[in-house]
Amino acid sequence: MWWIFVAVLLANYFIMRVFALNPEPTVPVPYTVFKEQVAQGNVKSIYSKGQNIEGQFLTPVVVPPAETSGRLPGGDEAVTARNFTTLLPVFVDPGFETFLLDHNVEIRAVPIDANNPWATMLFGFGPALLIIGFYVWLYRRASMRAGGMGGAMFGMGKSKARRYDQATTERVTFDDVAGIDEAENELAEIVDFLKNTEKYSRLGATAPKGVLLVGAPGTGKTLLARAVAGESNVPFFSMSGSEFVEMIVGVGAARVRDLFRQAREHAPSIIFIDEIDSIGRARGQVVVGGSSEQEQTLNQILTEMDGFSGKEGVIVLAATNQPDILDKALLRSGRFDRRVVIHLPDKAGREAILQVHIRKVALDDDVRLDDIATATPGLSGADLKTLVNEAALLAARKEQATVRHQDFLEALEKMVLGPERPIVMSAADRERIAYHESGHAILGLVVPGADPVHRVTIVPRGRALGVTYQRPASDRYNYPEEYIRARIVGMLGGRAAEEVVYGNRTTGAENDIEQVTQLARNMVTRWGMSDKLGMVKLAPAHNPFLGTTGPGRDPSISEQTAARVDAEVQKIIHDCHDEAIRLLRKHRHALDALVSALLEHETLDEQEILDVTGLPPAPALKDLPNAPKTVE
Repeated sequence: MWWIFVAVLLANYFIMRVFALNPEPTVPVPYTVFKEQVAQGNVKSIYSKGQNIEGQFLTPVVVPPAETSGRLPGGDEAVTARNFTTLLPVFVDPGFETFLLDHNVEIRAVPIDANNPWATMLFGFGPALLIIGFYVWLYRRASMRAGGMGGAMFGMGKSKARRYDQATTERVTFDDVAGIDEAENELAEIVDFLKNTEKYSRLGATAPKGVLLVGAPGTGKTLLARAVAGESNVPFFSMSGSEFVEMIVGVGAARVRDLFRQAREHAPSIIFIDEIDSIGRARGQVVVGGSSEQEQTLNQILTEMDGFSGKEGVIVLAATNQPDILDKALLRSGRFDRRVVIHLPDKAGREAILQVHIRKVALDDDVRLDDIATATPGLSGADLKTLVNEAALLAARKEQATVRHQDFLEALEKMVLGPERPIVMSAADRERIAYHESGHAILGLVVPGADPVHRVTIVPRGRALGVTYQRPASDRYNYPEEYIRARIVGMLGGRAAEEVVYGNRTTGAENDIEQVTQLARNMVTRWGMSDKLGMVKLAPAHNPFLGTTGPGRDPSISEQTAARVDAEVQKIIHDCHDEAIRLLRKHRHALDALVSALLEHETLDEQEILDVTGLPPAPALKDLPNAPKTVE
């Protein structure tokens, strides 16, 4: 469209050159030369304009270069002039008018080369009219693309959805998705419907209008949606919830209309709205001017999902990690008919995910994926992808030909514990940090039910000056009270070791205290593990997919109950702290031996810790007499 605008401007320029400009230039001449030409009868006519006199010679006059230099292009050469201009002198020239009349000079009140009025109008208004016309054309074109919405100027109401078509983008299938087999099975029917629509329509069945994918960040919700489109081989329109809403009211609703219009035109197709909680929050909470932009956008989504049937072959997928805040009208039957929960992968799922991500990685023969999967509980699919990439980067920095098993372990330490920090510390600080970390490690060996100690280091990593890394022997889904208390005792081991050895305290236990307080409070307010308060929900709303709770205290509990909660939390922490001190005093020799080894080697793995301390691993809860049974 720009070349059309430039072409019109060039045409306007040439028209003005033809009609508006004089082909012969006007040359400035001295007043004396002018009077000489009048005396010779060579001046045809003149007209006066202020102090200037302009006119025409009967015969062209050659003006010397000294008279035109600096006032005309090429002023260093003589110029032949027919049209001239001169400046009246300041003094009064007596008899000037009589002098002109005596020599038959025509005196006129209008310019000799008066402009064409049409050319003058074109020159004055042409550019402005062209610019106005261009903007009118651009506005009408944008409005038609935006579905005729006049307020959506310059395409604001046009959907920003990205279309992933199998012909132009890399195809993603279920082979690229691993570790979430349950979710894949839930979506297999949708894939079959898009492939074989007639099989279902013949029996009067329709596909679900919407499927809501719920899961923690990084579990593969977006990847799973693209795999559904890849398996079905249909157009896939992807758009984030935040991309609908703009500052101008009504733009979000217009984009929703445009998105669903495109999907219908390319049906069968899939619409994927990522982070739908940004526009799907429950209505009625924030109202500005009667209705907020977010609510208008949500209302349009509800209308569009009601406005088409499954026979059209348009299926809406949406992803969120906050399903508890979504509007109930969005979750009712007939809109998002299915809700697929995507959990963090178990050990088998993690190994399958690693198999997917190592396809293009040159692995060494010593790599054991089952060991890596065992060492990565709680990691999502995105975390495992990052782990493989970090291991490959580490091997490249070492200029290795392949990625070794040790590279994966070092990459895991970097992800979990943080990168190493070169800090120069005094001998006293190093010893104190060694006792702090050894306190965690010793309790991890002697407290029944504690997670095995995998690694201990006094090398500063991330924000910590030292780290003790414990990992469960297997995936856990249900936690008995004894296990939680064992964790609290182990977390308090650092502070307890400082008190046993030095008799005073430092700030090094800040992070331990935060985690201990949260665990103890959850025991009392969420899990009913307090005999005094019983099985009563005393905590604000909890999001299991983000691991967060609502702000502050549950408003339904009284001040007296809140004080009792605080007292129970303090009692749990105090009892566990006393137990940590008792056990460290009992195993003081093992504590000192581990500190000496850490000061020498800085980092010890699981077997080295067992060899130095002479202690066996802590017995599991199921191996203890009268141990409580976990719920399967």
